[in-house]
Formats: sequence, structure tokens, C-alpha cells
Amino acid sequence: MRLTSSVYSLTSHDRHILSIQPGGRLRITTFTPMKKYFLLLLSALYLFSCKEAASSNPKQTLNQLAEKYVRLALYIGQYDEVFVDAYYGPDSLKAGLQKSAVFPKDSVLNDIKTLIEELDPYMTNSADTIAQHRALWMHDQLMAAGRRVRIYSGEYGTFDEESKDLFGVMAPTYDEAHYKDIVKQLDAVLPGKGTVVERFQELANHFIIPKEKLDTVFKAAIAECRRRTLTHYTLPANEDFKLEFVSNKSWNGYNWYKGNYQSVIQINTDLNIFIDRAIDVGSHESYPGHHVYNMLLEKNLYHDKGLLEISVYPLFSPQSLIAEGSANYGIDVVFPGRDKIDFAKSVLLPLAGLDTTGITLYFNALEAKSKLNYVRNEVGRQMLNGSMNETEALRWLEEYGLYNHETALKGISFIKSNRSYVINYNYGMDLVKAYVEKKLNGSTNPDMKWKVFGDLLSNEIRIKDLTE
Repeated sequence: MRLTSSVYSLTSHDRHILSIQPGGRLRITTFTPMKKYFLLLLSALYLFSCKEAASSNPKQTLNQLAEKYVRLALYIGQYDEVFVDAYYGPDSLKAGLQKSAVFPKDSVLNDIKTLIEELDPYMTNSADTIAQHRALWMHDQLMAAGRRVRIYSGEYGTFDEESKDLFGVMAPTYDEAHYKDIVKQLDAVLPGKGTVVERFQELANHFIIPKEKLDTVFKAAIAECRRRTLTHYTLPANEDFKLEFVSNKSWNGYNWYKGNYQSVIQINTDLNIFIDRAIDVGSHESYPGHHVYNMLLEKNLYHDKGLLEISVYPLFSPQSLIAEGSANYGIDVVFPGRDKIDFAKSVLLPLAGLDTTGITLYFNALEAKSKLNYVRNEVGRQMLNGSMNETEALRWLEEYGLYNHETALKGISFIKSNRSYVINYNYGMDLVKAYVEKKLNGSTNPDMKWKVFGDLLSNEIRIKDLTE
């Protein structure tokens, strides 16, 4: 029998190893404290290298983390009912999610923190850029989830703090003088007498779609959006949507994506709907808006590439800035230049039984009015920060947003429910537009624009991709 490495303590300061060498000779090796610490350091480095080796299969391990991400989002959604906007992943990931009587805020926040830490090796691994991008994308979504959990629990931040964490950006701020100047520009465009708000509303009232014509007009608008989109994109053969008209909502329209390339598109009829909204809301919710965006993600990323994390869409996340921004930008992609005016004049207005007189002036006024889109951001910012009451908010929306009173009330209701989400429609659109135009590099080829836009809709785009 051979003694190879028995350890004895001979003094209080030194440690010794006794070993029997070949030939039966006894050898004593003395380790000072410094040597001991050196050995501990080597042991730590060895353990670290083993940990790195254990995570050397990023595809398998990253997929496991993606599964944790999905299950965590679904768990939060059991409490916060608006958290999960769409899910088309495996039913098995829903199983076993236990809902307690009280929302376990601290536990959920700890789970988010832990998952971010587990993603860290992949976020810093520049050798595998695909895995790195996936990990960074999930990190951004998890940061938003943490903020949303706090909001859901009644722990609020400022408008800009919340928008930064939830959507990855803070929208520009404009003072009251900025909006006053734009309203003055509209003053020169609108005919008649009275305030700018009154004259704009008088013009717009000529183009209210009768309630009994809404279904016909919207279906015609969406059909044209689909026809134009299909000339540029190949969509799944079984894709379809169901159109519904609803009431008592804070929004104008909503796409409920159901997976398997199916959507339910709802149009809110609480307020009068103008002819331009049939085009804008129809395109925004369908083609090439939310319906197409969700379909392309499901097909290209979930089914074709197996990216499980894309199967769940948390509403209050950077993904919504991409979704809302692209849906608004897509309106001008599908109806460039004068196409909206021509289509409204030749197809939609006759279907609605409305006179076409003044339609060009109306769309020109809408174009000028679009520069006021950031008004709702400022109202939301000041309301959430406590520096604007509802009376003042109504004045801003009516005077600078050119909302009628009922629409302004709806706008405030939306801000109360969704807080800084409002930035996604305007600032999101501006960021998407800048991203596409940068990729086009001066090209005015419409086919190229559709291609760049389609690439945006088909990938895990981070907000950093838009802003850098």
C-alpha cells in the first residue's frame, strides 16, 4: 500500500505534506501562508474554468434560459392581465404555473435578476454573435419586466424613467411654444372662421364614416392593404384575421394575435371614425402592421429558427416600440405619396356614401397636424410627474393636439391605463423611419424600402439597433 498525500499540521503557521517517495524515502513539503493562498487562487481559477466549460454549449443552455424567460413572462401574466399580449409557444410551458393569492413581487424581481445573471456569459461572449444578440435581446425585455412588475405593484417612477426601462428610450421634450408655432402654421391652411380647433373639426366632420358603413369601409381598406403587402411579402398560406367592432375601450384599434398566423382585429366605435382612420387603423392593425409583424416573427424566428423567446410578447417591453413604430411607419410604406388621398377618393368615400369635396385639403391638414403628435407625450409626462392636472391636460390635447373633447377624454384615459406607452406611436415611428432610411442610404426604390422594412419585421431588433 502506498501513502500518496496525507496532510499534517506541525505548527500553527505552516502546513506540511508528508509523502513516501519511490524507494521508501520520506518527503516533507512545507507550505507557508503565502503558498496556501496561491493554491487557493489556483483552485478558484480551476473552478471558474470548469464553470466556463460547463456553459460551452450556448445553443442548448441558451434555449434553456429562453424557456425560463417564457415561463417567467407567463407567470407574471397570471397576475398582470395585460402583461402578455400574445403567446404561441408550447402549451407545456403554461403547465404548473401556480398563482398565489398575493402577487409575490420580491420573488419575481429576484427571478428576473437571477435570469439576467444567467444570461451574462452569453451577453459578453462576442465570439458567438448570434447567441450574444439573443441574450442581449432577452436582457432588454427582462429589464422592462422588472419595471412593469414595480408599476403593477404601485411603485411608480417618472414618465421618462418608466419609458427608458420599459421601451428603451426617452422621447424628446417640447415646450408649449413649440406646439403653438405648429398650430399657427395650420391656421394658414384651414379655411373659414373661428379657432384652429373649430375649423379643423368642421373640415373633418365632412368625412365621418356612418356607423352602418364601418364594416364595408374597413374591410375594403384592409383588403387593399393586404393586396399591396402581398406584392412584396410571401405570407403563410393559412394566414387570416377576424374583424370585430367593440366599445368601451381606451384605444382606437387592437390586434389580438392568436398564433398560427391568425389575428382578431378590433375597432373601437365609442367615437366617430373618420375616413383616414379606416386606412390608418386598418393598416396599423393588419397589413403591413401588427398582423404581419407577428406572423413574420412566428414563422421566421419561432418555427424556422427555433427561437423560443419570441413566442411570448410582453406588451410593456421594447418590443412594443418596434411593433407600434413599425405599424405606424408601415402606413406610408403601403400608401406612399398621394396614394391615401386617391384611394379614399376613388374607393372609400363612395363606399361610405360621402362627398369627395375637400378631401385633398383634409389630408393636407392631417399632414400638418401630424407634427403635433408629440403633444400626448408631453401631457403624459406632466400628468405622471404630477405637474399637470386633468383640466390642463384636456386643454393641451384640445388646443395643441386638435382633439375634440370626447377624443381628448379618451386620450387621458389611455394615459392613465398605459402610462408612458404613448411614446411608442410617435417616437417609435420616428426611430423606425430613421432606421429604414439609414439602411436605404439614399435609395428611393420602393421595392428596396419594402425589403428593409420586412427585415425589420422579421428579426429580434433591439432598440440599440435603431438608435446607433
